[in-house]
Amino acid sequence: MGVDAKAAHAATPHLRIRPPGRWAALNLREVWNYRDLLMTLAWRDVKLRYRQTALGAVWVVFQPLMAAGIFTVIFGRVAQLGGGPIPYFVLSFAGMMAWGLFSGTVTKSSTCLIGNAHLVSKIYFPRLVLPLSTVFGVLIDFAVSFGLMAFLMASFRLVPPLEILLLPVWMLLLLMIALGIGFFAAALTVSYRDVQYVLPVMVQFLLYASPVGYSLEKAMEKLPASFHWFFLANPLSGLLEAFRWSLLGMAPPPPGLLAYSAGFAFVVFILGAFSFRRMERNFADVI
Repeated sequence: MGVDAKAAHAATPHLRIRPPGRWAALNLREVWNYRDLLMTLAWRDVKLRYRQTALGAVWVVFQPLMAAGIFTVIFGRVAQLGGGPIPYFVLSFAGMMAWGLFSGTVTKSSTCLIGNAHLVSKIYFPRLVLPLSTVFGVLIDFAVSFGLMAFLMASFRLVPPLEILLLPVWMLLLLMIALGIGFFAAALTVSYRDVQYVLPVMVQFLLYASPVGYSLEKAMEKLPASFHWFFLANPLSGLLEAFRWSLLGMAPPPPGLLAYSAGFAFVVFILGAFSFRRMERNFADVI
């Protein structure tokens, strides 16, 4: 081998693939190196979703609108949880916007591995790329809903408060909780396919158990004190209330509840990510 050939060989980068340990580091630098793949997968999912539906983006608007209408009838008219300065339909739609971030991320990230089994079993890349890529499509849906919310607020002459600058913080914390759950559920689904059927039922239950279609303040007023712990133990309660506070200027959540929600978000995200990495070494063999 000549001098030039040796120099060229020495300059060629080598990728050494090792299976992760039982509690492997997250290795976020490797995920960053595969950011092009992440964006490619994200755009592919968005294109496939809208290409395979006759109405396209109309469904993104119709679903939260329909849910907000149902909540307005059930909680606003029947349960009498309304009565504030904010029109109940707008209140419900704001809750559905925040809920869409959470539920969409949980649902899509939990099935990302089995939905891309052909990639997982044949190609090496950091598997964390798959659940992270699902967030992009959820944010696209959120942007569409946000545009409709701006139209509704203009129609009712509602001016967002200065606290709207905090909205990205609550969005990030909601996504962290959703991804933490999604990481763990995706890893479990590889070995136990029942998870993909049980999880949507649990998410649907959580929808009605969280202050999505009603405000936490009104629910606490209507229910006996013995039931208050149920809402206070729900980490989504503080973030949903903070979301409406920043967007509509409603009453802010108690600081303690908000701190609990933020702490829960960090813990769940970290535990979910490390659990995902721990089980990652068996994905290609089992899936």
